[in-house]
Amino acid sequence: SLGKEGYRLQVNKNGVQISANNPVGLFYGIQTLGQLLPKEIESKTFIAGVSWKIPFADIQDTPRFAWRGLMFDVARHFFTKDQVKQFIDEMVIYKYNLLHLHLTDDEGWRIEIKSFPNLTKKGAFNVKKTGRFTEFSKPEPNEPRDFGGFFTQDDIRELVKYAKDRFVDIMPEIDVPGHSMAAVASYPELSCTPEAVNYQVISGEPFIDWSTNHAVALQDNTLCPANEKVYTFLDKVFGEVAELFPFEYMHMGGDECPKNYWDKNPQIQALRIKEGLANSQEVQAYFTRRLEKIITSKGKKMMGWDEILEGGGLPKNTAVMSWRGIKGGIQAANDGHQVVMTPNSNVYLDLMQGDGIIEPPVYETVRLKNSYDFNPVPEGVNAALIKGGQANLWSEQLFTYRHLQYMLYPRAWAVAEDLWSANENKNWNNFIGRVENHFERSDVAEIKYARSMYDPIFKFSKTLKGEIEVDMAAEVGNISFHYSFDHSNPDQFYPIATGHLIVPKDAVEMRVISYRGKKPMGQMIRFPISDMLKRMK
Repeated sequence: SLGKEGYRLQVNKNGVQISANNPVGLFYGIQTLGQLLPKEIESKTFIAGVSWKIPFADIQDTPRFAWRGLMFDVARHFFTKDQVKQFIDEMVIYKYNLLHLHLTDDEGWRIEIKSFPNLTKKGAFNVKKTGRFTEFSKPEPNEPRDFGGFFTQDDIRELVKYAKDRFVDIMPEIDVPGHSMAAVASYPELSCTPEAVNYQVISGEPFIDWSTNHAVALQDNTLCPANEKVYTFLDKVFGEVAELFPFEYMHMGGDECPKNYWDKNPQIQALRIKEGLANSQEVQAYFTRRLEKIITSKGKKMMGWDEILEGGGLPKNTAVMSWRGIKGGIQAANDGHQVVMTPNSNVYLDLMQGDGIIEPPVYETVRLKNSYDFNPVPEGVNAALIKGGQANLWSEQLFTYRHLQYMLYPRAWAVAEDLWSANENKNWNNFIGRVENHFERSDVAEIKYARSMYDPIFKFSKTLKGEIEVDMAAEVGNISFHYSFDHSNPDQFYPIATGHLIVPKDAVEMRVISYRGKKPMGQMIRFPISDMLKRMK
């Protein structure tokens, strides 16, 4: 059965026929047909001399999951309406059907709320910085706060229609009670902390201490659960947002909420006594239940990150998005909640996809194989409660749309297959062949992508003699690594790394490049020996 979104695509001597039960199935059949055409179909300009042939085929295709999502963070760095449209155009090629828009955070409030104009007048702008996000210097008082932007309500209506015309639903996220500095800087009365009157929208400077296993705020970026004004604010905000987005769910965030200001705040302590709340986790759970009533009153269902399970008492109708691995999703499903799996170990596409020596540095790595190995349904969990999965693209380190594409592809192709194809039908080597085909198509389409799958996975160790030993593994097949220790750039005529490689005693740097036969495949990597020693500590 083709179901709601499935299609059948037949190509034979009589021509091309696509059949489906619904328009969305026909739409997906057309996406597949486009991928059967020569790569030149992707060109923005006319290319002469192309043989426009399609191979004979009989494809019957249905999705494994109804929820096939991509999260686009437009809060940390703002992306324009046209860039969001481009994002939608790219995601539908791979049959994604849910765009999760992360609209608010400490660095910006990106949606017009008519009841609270300061949210965009002040909250949508910060100071433009260049370098590594979270390591920027604190902005000076005289630096212009003109970097950012926001969507008007008409912009949102236009985007919702644009997406719907391509069979994509948009789910808005208003992230509370943490990640709320843009709101607090705009309306300080929403905070428990009197110093909030001096707060500004964050521009990428450090303001949370992550050295322990939980967030410790250096400035209070939370809404105050003990303040009734906060719930009036949320009622109006979620009311306006609900009218703009027809999708059944609204995402309320709920993640990474620091509790250190709450722990010492008299208003919070009074709330705990009044409501019988044992600790600050239960204070957040109280806040979540109040917000769920507001969202339900707007005719919507609530979804949040897996932290909303902490503190107990989560309303049954609330869905959980599991990001800290799959553990939260398993717990939520066992408690009877609907779940969307989005574990950071597999589908956080802002994380490095290769070695930190060459990739833009982030704190962890998610390689293409990690993304391809994603299975949203863990063993022993009621599959009916797993709505599907989603890849998330946070934008702290995304300064341009070109770099956004580099982080998305090819990993978003892997997740698309995870969410569409039956797990038993997946084949890594077959997938890599198709990735390489789509690299060629992306070149024609002028879409940027990462070739990190060709670069080595490094492992360093010390021999009994105290020498440095280097092991290099390939993520894909039929690759050789050519290296040098003499500061020259290796090519296919240089030695090939096989087995354990011993670093010469006086070497300062190793250079490595991957080849397939005579063709260079990866980047020229320069690895200082001093960095190898740091890795081994």
